[in-house]
Amino acid sequence: MPHVFISYARSDEPLARLVADGLRDDGFEVWRDDELPAHRPYAEVIEERINGAKAVVVLWSAEATRSHWVRAEADSARNALTLVQASIDGTMPPLPFNQIQFADLKGWDGERSRAGWRKLVASVGELAGDSGAVEKSQRPAARALSVCVLPFQNMSGEAEQEYFSDGISEDITTDLSKISALEVIARNTAFTFKGQSVNVQDVARRLGVSHVLEGSVRKAGNQVRITAQLIDGRTGGHVWAERFDRDLTDIFSIQDEISKAIVAALKLKLLPEEKKAIEQRGTSNPEAYNLYLLARRYWLTGNSGDLRREERVMRICGRAVEIDPYYARAWALLGMAQSNLRYAFRCEVDDGYAAAHAALTIDPAIAEAHLPKVRRLEDRRLYAQADAEMEAALQLDPESWEVNKEAARVAMRQGRLAEAASFLEKAVSEMPSDLHAWARLVTLYRALDNKAAQKVAAELAVAEAERVLADDPSNGSAMSFGALANAALGHRDRAYEWIERALLIDPDNRSMRYNFACALAAFVGDKEGALRHLERSLATAGAFNLALLDADPDLDSLRDDPRFDAMVAAAKRRLGIGEAMPAI
Repeated sequence: MPHVFISYARSDEPLARLVADGLRDDGFEVWRDDELPAHRPYAEVIEERINGAKAVVVLWSAEATRSHWVRAEADSARNALTLVQASIDGTMPPLPFNQIQFADLKGWDGERSRAGWRKLVASVGELAGDSGAVEKSQRPAARALSVCVLPFQNMSGEAEQEYFSDGISEDITTDLSKISALEVIARNTAFTFKGQSVNVQDVARRLGVSHVLEGSVRKAGNQVRITAQLIDGRTGGHVWAERFDRDLTDIFSIQDEISKAIVAALKLKLLPEEKKAIEQRGTSNPEAYNLYLLARRYWLTGNSGDLRREERVMRICGRAVEIDPYYARAWALLGMAQSNLRYAFRCEVDDGYAAAHAALTIDPAIAEAHLPKVRRLEDRRLYAQADAEMEAALQLDPESWEVNKEAARVAMRQGRLAEAASFLEKAVSEMPSDLHAWARLVTLYRALDNKAAQKVAAELAVAEAERVLADDPSNGSAMSFGALANAALGHRDRAYEWIERALLIDPDNRSMRYNFACALAAFVGDKEGALRHLERSLATAGAFNLALLDADPDLDSLRDDPRFDAMVAAAKRRLGIGEAMPAI
């Protein structure tokens, strides 16, 4: 059987041949469908070859994303943990494959020193097991010992308890990340395996780690059972395993014991500050901790554009900080929910600044706590101070989904569109279900004249909008994002259908009307409709909203219309823009 199977769209055959030749030169046995025998059914041979391959290289392009064959082959490889991806024209892999890293081969002409090619060969080498190729290209480990914490299984028999098992997995990952002698795979990478039946040795080989931690959580009332096992990624043997049957009040000591047991099993030596950092939970109250995990679950999985997500998070975190006023992470999440309600949904609630300040006073290392401060400062037109807060957040956690999302908005406000797109690409790699981010990428790719990427982002935005609306048909914001994406795809009639439906369901949503104005101005050419919706939106816009409007490329076609200028001028007069703002 071949080591490597190559999947591609028919129009990409010349590059597929170049990739195959390059891999053969590096010592791999490669199979493409140009080698199909004449006497056997196509589907039968493809299934046989792909099941026997140790690595499946999928070459994504605008055409490949539309191919049912390529998607099916990629899905088969993803389930078998043999998937290696590359983009050959700048197209991002479609859902759900965008959750997995890919090599950039855009414009590749066979040059072997290019970073994207080296990345592809390294991944193939890890999976295919060719000793020569692995020796040359295996992912370099930052530490001699490394671990991936797989998502712990929820064994409670209740899907609503999923937030608790996910939270335990995330916290153990965070604890182990504090050990300088241990390399830990990021949470979002590990969670790509959630819900899959995996071979631990395959996971270890694919991620290039020495060990894998897996486990399960069963929570019933005030009782919790947690099992955990540390497995040698090379041999598949157990290095350590334990079962904990405790009261829920012991949840923190269980996590400490797991982390310390891993340290002992790997014969690591903790520095005093590392031991102290692991034992810091942010709260010693199990009830507050349980509420925070529940709020975090809503924050990560709630419907994008649904203000009820923010309202739930605000209420739950509000209760958590009532129970423990020194719970910094709960304060930070409360601040972000309040900030979104105030600035994104224009609700008359606290803007999150006080909650963010409380979080940073308790724990100055929480990157996301800077984000409500960014928005308050922007709303008061203190842009230099806002930019400093944004930079502080990026310095603290450059991998954070929330931080990258906000950094994209700030960069867009400043006219740095390519940088904004880069931040958003990172955000959707961390959170592929972020409908708002996909819709914003549609706008940015259009402005950057990247038609292939724009199309992919629009298709993903429509898919996400449809998923959200299947759960919540009344989500007007999701309809507005879907309308914009449909307009970008040239589906004019469908865009108008979504707009009309949204106006029937949520006519007073002025943020939604702003999205309609963008869709009609940028992608449909309906200036009258765009101005009509924009006028309603600007009736309640704040300085924060106007700053983005000034830089939004979707509205460029309206800027030479005196009615547009009059609307913006009226909104600025209402806000007193041009006058000095009070100090914070």
